[in-house]
Amino acid sequence: MIHRFTLVLFFLISTISQAQLQSPADFLGYELGTAFTRHAQVVDYLEHVANNSPLVTYEKYGETYERRPLTYVVITSSENHQNLESIRKANLQQTGLINDGSAVADKSIVWLSYNVHGNEASSTEAAMNTIYKLITEKKDWLQNTVVIMDPCVNPDGRDRYVNWFNQVASQPYDPSQAAAEHSEPWPGGRPNHYLFDLNRDWAWASQIETQERLKVYNQWMPHVHVDFHEQGINNPYYFAPAAEPFHEVITDFQRQFQTEIGQNHASYFDKEGWLYFTRERFDLLYPSYGDTYPTYMGAIGMTYEQAGHGRAGLGINTDEGYELTLVDRVAHHTTTGLSTIEVASKNAQRINSEFKKYFNNDDLKFKSFVLSGTSDQYKSLASLLDQHEIAYSFRESVNVTGKPYNGKSSGTLKADLAMVIHTDQPRGKMVQVLFEPQTSLSTPVTYDITAWNLVHAYGFDAVASSKKVSVGTATTLKSNYQTIPNANAGYIISWNGMDDARFLAALLKDGIKVRFSEKPFTNNGVEYDRGSLIIAKSDNVRNADLLAKLNQYAREYDRKVVAVNSSFASAGPDFGSPDVKLINAPRIALLKGDNISSLSYGAAWHFFEQQLEYPATNLDLEDLGRVELSNFDVIVMPNGYYGSVLNDAGLDKIKTFVRNGGKVVAIGSAMNSFAGKEGFALKNKEEESEDESKDTEADFTPYADREVESTKYFNSGSIFKVNLDKTHPLAFGYGDEYYTLKLGTQSMDYLSNGYNVGWIDQVNAVSGFVGTEANRELENTLVFGEERMGSGSFIYLVDDPLFRAFWENGKLFFVNSVFLVNNNKPTL
Repeated sequence: MIHRFTLVLFFLISTISQAQLQSPADFLGYELGTAFTRHAQVVDYLEHVANNSPLVTYEKYGETYERRPLTYVVITSSENHQNLESIRKANLQQTGLINDGSAVADKSIVWLSYNVHGNEASSTEAAMNTIYKLITEKKDWLQNTVVIMDPCVNPDGRDRYVNWFNQVASQPYDPSQAAAEHSEPWPGGRPNHYLFDLNRDWAWASQIETQERLKVYNQWMPHVHVDFHEQGINNPYYFAPAAEPFHEVITDFQRQFQTEIGQNHASYFDKEGWLYFTRERFDLLYPSYGDTYPTYMGAIGMTYEQAGHGRAGLGINTDEGYELTLVDRVAHHTTTGLSTIEVASKNAQRINSEFKKYFNNDDLKFKSFVLSGTSDQYKSLASLLDQHEIAYSFRESVNVTGKPYNGKSSGTLKADLAMVIHTDQPRGKMVQVLFEPQTSLSTPVTYDITAWNLVHAYGFDAVASSKKVSVGTATTLKSNYQTIPNANAGYIISWNGMDDARFLAALLKDGIKVRFSEKPFTNNGVEYDRGSLIIAKSDNVRNADLLAKLNQYAREYDRKVVAVNSSFASAGPDFGSPDVKLINAPRIALLKGDNISSLSYGAAWHFFEQQLEYPATNLDLEDLGRVELSNFDVIVMPNGYYGSVLNDAGLDKIKTFVRNGGKVVAIGSAMNSFAGKEGFALKNKEEESEDESKDTEADFTPYADREVESTKYFNSGSIFKVNLDKTHPLAFGYGDEYYTLKLGTQSMDYLSNGYNVGWIDQVNAVSGFVGTEANRELENTLVFGEERMGSGSFIYLVDDPLFRAFWENGKLFFVNSVFLVNNNKPTL
């Protein structure tokens, strides 16, 4: 009787709550699709739903850089809500991630992610519509399904777009493509606060939104994940199955189930007469997308693309003669969202069975990846692997034969200490994807870069072994920091990576004078390489707290600082040598604005603020002509087009700035502002002349083959070996060679008057797809260089070392550009 009474009471409470539940239109005061909803209102509505439905719980999982809440809701039956923790653990147990789950895994877990690109704003509107329809019309599906919904992955970007649109849109809206409401200003609403594309950040986890989301994702490991997007206004709707290439670790079931879901969507779209396409454009290869990352974690990962994007507003006339409205876009995304849940619910048992099989990694090509590097490199990579909950260990006295990462078929790695990552762990397939030396491609036509392995990204020497490596007793990393004693002459620290750079930045911000050596030297029997930092007591006599501050920062950044009692070198320069140069704390201007890549600017902005923690002034490009450049020491020009500002007068102003001792760091296409101009040695590489008879030959390549044929001109993001002049300050901290992530085919000739610091001298891509003609264009080209003009320098970075913030081994080039290259002008 008590049990029956409890059920009746619970039913009555649930009925009362449901009666108080409002639709989005009733809650917001307008029909979905007739206005854009600000993020705060979306959060309010989700809280309302959770407070008035026993089928929904609301959670906050973090905050954005602009302090907007990151939220999700869990939607399932009332009974499942009572057992949610058991359901979650049962799922993790079948993956092998935990061993303390006792329940049977028999519920489908579906994760729906909306609005990762802020100006693809229809999806968040659809999220509100979907949750309401699900709990009022389709709640039977929730008996065996748990739905996790993140209504807005990118709140900062969404509000940037929505606030702008609400400010400029006509009343009523204007569907003309020419209307101002269909032309977003720079940088647009697509990226997050630091202008990162969050849909390329899943694996690299450089942004706070990704870092916080992964914590929740790892707790659930869903079976199905959907990322809702928008595309051009004339492309109707894209849904699964995805296009080739599929990565080879993707299972037959994952491929087949994508098709089944797509067929279910098609049945609804066909009924309404809505157009769609499948198996085109959006492949499953690059691991850092919202469809591929979940796929490599065992899920059915999918992207859904609705026509619209930031141009569409509330309604826009397409080129095909009809008006695309926000109401339409919301309806389409709602339909595919509900259809996905329906298929998952109908196949709960099958999904769980196949999901469990995914975590058997016996058939993977490589069993172990063995990496040799410095303790700083190990700690940096370990931090990333920890975010993905990928296991690793450190082993002493390693001698392993396997496939190296230099393009050769075999090699041997010997190291006193190595990091070992095995693939016989639950996330072993993701390990394979992130570390394999070369990715297999079924077609070179891809949506993103085709090379990314973390060995080169972090600068390790490594081998991939087809046998599981057993290499002695596991150990742990030791701290570099030891208490620094007082010294008569000063203090020395080696220069090898970003932790040294952060240490330097902290000292300079605190007013501590620091020098660096342009030549190797030996002090007190210890050898130090070029770039080593020297904190001379004679430079800091007015700093009574010098030793305390050095200990503070050395402890914070885990640095080994050596105290020395004499500046006399038994080999190489003494502290007072002209080759030991003072590092002036540079005043940096970072250019931004129209025609500058928001991604490249954002990567540099994020680098200074969040990684290096050193101030830089963000300077609007249009203000360059009015600004007194003598207030700065360094101007950073992100990838972009500067022709509208660097006309004859603007270029003369930049040249005067450099002649007077300033530095310009030009990244990627920013170099075109100087290439071939009077007074510059920098030149674009001229294509080799071809036989004149070929100019008149007819091209009979079949129309259907043109796309594939054109790939011979592609460099789809590949890894090249770069030769280095390690005696130049731009390359301090590096060896004789470096592996660069090269995007596209931009190519510069060697400098005829300047310093060629990094260059490619032959066709030697070691990973990724490069077409034959692209290879030819990149042969014998500059990668990093310096050109002097007067007292200052132009520094050329053909390849952007800050790209997506994940190429850790390249960041020191950028730091060297700012702090070390030609930085010996006294600051009065």
